[in-house]
Amino acid sequence: MEQITIDETDIRLLDQLQRDASLSNQALAQRVHVSPPTCLRRVKRLAGAGLIERQIAILSADRLAPMLGFGLTAIVEITLDRQDAERLAAFEARVSADEAVQQCYRVSPGPDFCLIVVAADMPGYLALAQRLFTVDANVRNVKAFFSVKRSKFEPLVPLACGR
Repeated sequence: MEQITIDETDIRLLDQLQRDASLSNQALAQRVHVSPPTCLRRVKRLAGAGLIERQIAILSADRLAPMLGFGLTAIVEITLDRQDAERLAAFEARVSADEAVQQCYRVSPGPDFCLIVVAADMPGYLALAQRLFTVDANVRNVKAFFSVKRSKFEPLVPLACGR
């Protein structure tokens, strides 16, 4: 990945893309007030520098739940018994590789990790807990909070630019 400096136009591009990555290059260029070739070149440069990790569709978990069956989201605090760098990295790599783990944060103070995990139901959560936490002799404490309602989910990086 190349190191780059960004200007106000790059920030406006990033802001628009994080709000709606499905915009065509033409529409994005119009919103940011640059030519389509300039827009395309800058977006490729930003992606090449790693500032754009990936483009995804954010699905409505609430609307999909009736079609897929009941869904369960938990915020899980994990405290490890030993927190040396090797054990922290090993735990982080293992849980991050699991598809049920949507987000993983190493935190301080308090627990060592906070995870956002999803499961179909409580038996599914139990299987996840056994798979990720029980089999690891280094996990000292697990505290789970189950979501009853999601009031906000906005994966935007705050960028200092006017809209």
